[in-house]
Amino acid sequence: MTTATTPALDTGTVSTASRRVRRVAAARAATGESLLHYLAVSLSAALLVLILAIAAAVIGVPALVGGTAMTVLTQSMEPNLPPGTLVVIRPTPVDEIEVGDVITYQIRSGEAAVVSHRVISKTYADGELTFLTKGDNNDAADPDPVQPLQIRGTLWYALPLLGWVNNVLNGANRPIVIGVAAGALFVYAAGMVFAAGRDRRRTSASTDAASTDIAPSDVAPSDVAAS
Repeated sequence: MTTATTPALDTGTVSTASRRVRRVAAARAATGESLLHYLAVSLSAALLVLILAIAAAVIGVPALVGGTAMTVLTQSMEPNLPPGTLVVIRPTPVDEIEVGDVITYQIRSGEAAVVSHRVISKTYADGELTFLTKGDNNDAADPDPVQPLQIRGTLWYALPLLGWVNNVLNGANRPIVIGVAAGALFVYAAGMVFAAGRDRRRTSASTDAASTDIAPSDVAPSDVAAS
């Protein structure tokens, strides 16, 4: 009878290799989730910055200079100021208004309705200054001269399409919009706190897993008899 010696399965090596495979898979999964997380955070931050910039342009900056944000509703000032354009006007002394300036004035003195047209001439009659205006897209000048008391201000800056946003922010739905915006900011902040906590837990778990790795042990080969 002869005997042959065959090596037994090195269970320590297999266990270590298995743990390494699991760690590599976990690391790859964590990397993919991290990339998605950072992408979501970047998009959220960009959206938040955009919202804050719009709010500043529509509400904050005009308030700082005593100006007013308004929306162009007609085509009389195309192509420079098409419908939907946000125009911000600021108070200007009438003697500083020049030909070529765009002024916003009351259509009828004392009434709320206003229009924004370009000054095409200034006239002094009997010691009183008046302005003749015209829409850039109109064929003829406005029929009535504009009195100083009618003028609300001159154009400071204009932003295409944001006039519709201005209508929403300053219209009857403003309380609803503010509530929704506040809720969105709260959800955003809560999401950031949750994500930060999750990342800390994952980092801690990865550290603990790495610290429990056991070096492979030497396993003695077993003798198997063969006839």
